[in-house]
Amino acid sequence: MSVRLALVDDHAIIREGLRALLEQKSFIEVVGEAATGRECLAKIEEWQPDVVIMDISMPDINGIEATRLIKEQWPLIKVIILSMHSTSEYLYRAFEAGACGYVLKDSVGEELVSAIKSAFSNKRYLSTSLHDADIEKKILSACTLPLTGLSKRERQVLQLVVEGNTSAYIAKQLDLSPKTVETYRSRIMQKLDLRDIPSLVKFALQHGLTSLK
Repeated sequence: MSVRLALVDDHAIIREGLRALLEQKSFIEVVGEAATGRECLAKIEEWQPDVVIMDISMPDINGIEATRLIKEQWPLIKVIILSMHSTSEYLYRAFEAGACGYVLKDSVGEELVSAIKSAFSNKRYLSTSLHDADIEKKILSACTLPLTGLSKRERQVLQLVVEGNTSAYIAKQLDLSPKTVETYRSRIMQKLDLRDIPSLVKFALQHGLTSLK
């Protein structure tokens, strides 16, 4: 077994530590690193990885949305989320986006290696500390989260809005008119029951769409 691996985390020291840890395994080859979700999406065609280790909280596209985009364009690539968040909300959103593994950062070590082996064998992996009798129930209960009611395009617009981009910039990025972007933004605010941009940013922080980094 030989696994081509890509590392995506906005902290260089974490990427360096992961590379040093994983390259001790003879069957793992780290073929690329990225500091942001956008950088990962731009380089993934060049890397051709089997597995991507993906952080959630990054300063542009968060790891869950990056996972969703990867799975839409390259469905055979496996994504393992590496996160400090252990709530059912994050677990549900990660697996709903297409991740095949979820490993807590404080469990990195042999657990991550086990997750990589599981991913390569088309099996789902969850950190040992997240296993309990109610975990599946908790994940399923998260299906009622407000974000699940947004369309793919609405999630794209939301992501770009909370990054602080103007309607003109968003329109150019998504090949839309500024007026259409404004319509999407109003619809998103209505669906999420929010009244202004500060509330939208607060919502994004609470739900892991962006970070304060």
